Amino acid sequence: MVPKPEEINLLTGESGAQQLEAEKKPTSALDEPVSHWRPRLALNVMADNFVFDGSSLPADVHRYMKMIQLGKTVHYLPILFIDQLSNRVKDLMVINRSTTELPLTVSYDKVSLGRLRFWIHMQDAVYSLQQFGFSEKDADEVKGIFVDTNLYFLALTFFVAAFHLLFDFLAFKNDISFWKKKKSMIGMSTKLWKVKKALKMTILWRGLMPEFQFGTYSESERKTEEYDTQAMKYLSYLLYPLCVGGAVYSLLNIKYKSWYSWLINSFVNGVYAFGFLFMLPQLFVNYKLKSVAHLPWKAFTYKAFNTFIDDVFAFIITMPTSHRLACFRDDVVFLVYLYQRWLYPVDKRRVNEFGESYEETATRAPHTD
Repeated sequence: MVPKPEEINLLTGESGAQQLEAEKKPTSALDEPVSHWRPRLALNVMADNFVFDGSSLPADVHRYMKMIQLGKTVHYLPILFIDQLSNRVKDLMVINRSTTELPLTVSYDKVSLGRLRFWIHMQDAVYSLQQFGFSEKDADEVKGIFVDTNLYFLALTFFVAAFHLLFDFLAFKNDISFWKKKKSMIGMSTKLWKVKKALKMTILWRGLMPEFQFGTYSESERKTEEYDTQAMKYLSYLLYPLCVGGAVYSLLNIKYKSWYSWLINSFVNGVYAFGFLFMLPQLFVNYKLKSVAHLPWKAFTYKAFNTFIDDVFAFIITMPTSHRLACFRDDVVFLVYLYQRWLYPVDKRRVNEFGESYEETATRAPHTD
């Protein structure tokens, strides 16, 4: 296979050994495939003493069976299965001119008939992906889901994913989604319209046709807008230096394939940081108003489930560390929100994140400072 480009420190450049190796190769040979070494060989032998029906042998197991005739009885030798799924692309080692020794780890284990058939089907499925045009890298990531994850945890993940799809369908059916709401869509961090006289725009749905109405902010909405702007200003003072400092730190201490790779990585980290930034003003507004907006229990349950579902997939899917950490930022914000929901009273006059306000007057006095 074509070897992956070497990662280097962009400021200091390549080491002397890397430059010497590159000078030995002609320019046309840099993108040519080279031999790689698999450092691991996994052997599995079926340990079950199973008697098969000779007229209806399982097709998946049959190709791994070797038959011998002993008298009038046909026997099969112990079934040997060479595990190809455990061989990941990331573990391959390039064989170059300076290579004199290479490590090899041979593992031997027994396997049950059911587990053997499962791994045979998984191995065939990965091979089929490559036949359909998937790259070796994509197929290798699918391999990692099954090899690097406990099977029981994997089964739990599939169950949670199926439940999540069902929950999404029920949420859509019960009209929980944001674009289905039919009241004011002015909420925290939602600046649809702002002019000098603090006008607001309200969208009312008449069937499938939206109707726009303009009015003025109430005192509660004006305070919410003021605190929202204040929170964004304070948080930007913190996050701008962090993003710049993180980019400079990665340039000095982390190796990249190219300047373009460093630039994309810095931008992605900035996107994650500002995604976290836009979730925090709601907590600040709750703190300043000493109340939380009302949220129907269906929407609240959907919010809670949707917050933690990403955590499950963060453990089984190969992804950059920054993206995996971004999956847990929602958890932090949601846990703080739960604490505020327990600490402060619910104010139904406030517009929640779905753009709904449930009462014109408060039913209980707000929390005092």
